[in-house]
Amino acid sequence: MKFTFSFPWTKYSRKLMAKIENPRHAGFFTEVEAKERGVRLVVGKQEKGIDIVALYLYIDESDGVIADAKFQVFGPSALIGAAEAACELLVRKNYDQARRLTAELIDKQVRDKSEIPAFPEEANAYLNLVIDAIEMAAEQCLDIPFAVPTPLDAHREGGEGYPGFALLDREQKIQVIEEIIATDIRPYIELDAGGVQIVDLVDDRELIIAYQGACTSCYSATGATLNAIQEILRSKIDPHLIITPDASFLKQT
Repeated sequence: MKFTFSFPWTKYSRKLMAKIENPRHAGFFTEVEAKERGVRLVVGKQEKGIDIVALYLYIDESDGVIADAKFQVFGPSALIGAAEAACELLVRKNYDQARRLTAELIDKQVRDKSEIPAFPEEANAYLNLVIDAIEMAAEQCLDIPFAVPTPLDAHREGGEGYPGFALLDREQKIQVIEEIIATDIRPYIELDAGGVQIVDLVDDRELIIAYQGACTSCYSATGATLNAIQEILRSKIDPHLIITPDASFLKQT
């Protein structure tokens, strides 16, 4: 059930408004459906005053990965937007990563510009309500061994590249690459307290990236994670791209 109260729409990002008006994850799952699909259904429900949010997660019991997510909300539009953005981030993550989701990461998911928050400060309580619901759901999965998925796990279908990429100028190419990193790569890395930024694009072919946070000391930064980043960018942008990490940002172990 959903109910929307008035809220300062002028303070929302355009992406956030679009998700509030057309939430793709609104709804719920049942135990019968979960058994048919061979997954565990966990529900995280939180309420504060008259505001209520319930998150329904399908958990693959073989690896702890969230196969699908839906939500029900009784409250203001900000709560709807927070639940929708959270569900988008949760799918294909494991429940341990779900527990690391923060209000800031939810906000980043629906920003128009990286430096401008999508939610007004007044919405912090609704973001935190969603975080509490996620924690409640994740606690029901602690008996399940979990695997650590890479960004590639969510993009196995491949792709045909970015149309007309070769015709773009250098700045336009960097902008396209940044958009793909922001939507398809960064959300996974940030859940593990890491980060990735573009350093340079050399000869329109070699992309130099810098790791941040936990990624600077993680062995997979030059292995599985790097391979996943390269495969996604080759699939979605250009099959000839070469991704090279800036070694000066990596901690020697």
